[in-house]
Amino acid sequence: MSQVKQADNTLILIPARMASTRLPDKPMADIGGVAMICQVYQRAVEANIGTPWVATDSEVIKDVIVSEGGLAVLTGTHHQSGSDRIWEAVSKIDPAGEIEFIINLQGDLPTIEGKLIAQSLQPLLTGDAEIATLGVEITSEEEKSNPNVVKIVASSISENHMRAIYFTRAPAPWGPGPLYHHIGIYAYRRAALEKFVNLPPSPLERREKLEQLRAIEAGMRIDVSIVDTLPLGVDTQEDLERAREWFSNA
Repeated sequence: MSQVKQADNTLILIPARMASTRLPDKPMADIGGVAMICQVYQRAVEANIGTPWVATDSEVIKDVIVSEGGLAVLTGTHHQSGSDRIWEAVSKIDPAGEIEFIINLQGDLPTIEGKLIAQSLQPLLTGDAEIATLGVEITSEEEKSNPNVVKIVASSISENHMRAIYFTRAPAPWGPGPLYHHIGIYAYRRAALEKFVNLPPSPLERREKLEQLRAIEAGMRIDVSIVDTLPLGVDTQEDLERAREWFSNA
């Protein structure tokens, strides 16, 4: 794995842990001849916008990343969310506070294109958002009513750039028009990440089981880049087989 030398003010952090209930030892699952966490790390390198690190509580995950020439930092076992884990990692990697932007890239998105990771940062570079994320228009009628597909309710700012008003598992907003599938990658200004992880869980966050609603309820601004590709997330054995097939055909 080659390291990115430019964009010294940006970190791409990939939180990873072994304690997956639906797919045990998920980060180490073989995809295309390497561990899935290594595939995700390589996608972060391909984004070419900052230095990727894996933040993990597992020596096994750390060792496999380091053995492939990557960067990894050990974090505590107590964290309840990936955002808490990456904040500890940022504090260890950059105690002087020189990093301006942090991208939280899920460790189960092995097919995500590097250009999508880069696009998640754009609203922070061009506007006043505190947090930025990605969305893609839903084309499947089944997905519109599927509670496992998180939807973004947002207002348009410009072409392919929206401001999030709400996130929900329900089919929203009502009426004619597109619905948008939320892609779970977040770019933060450093101060915004610090603020977010120190907020208590909010009522709507608990109700919808969506952590980003904590930021919305606290009045934090989240902007959305609309993209045209939905990366495959790996949560089950079926997802893993699809990812393996994708790499075998790539």
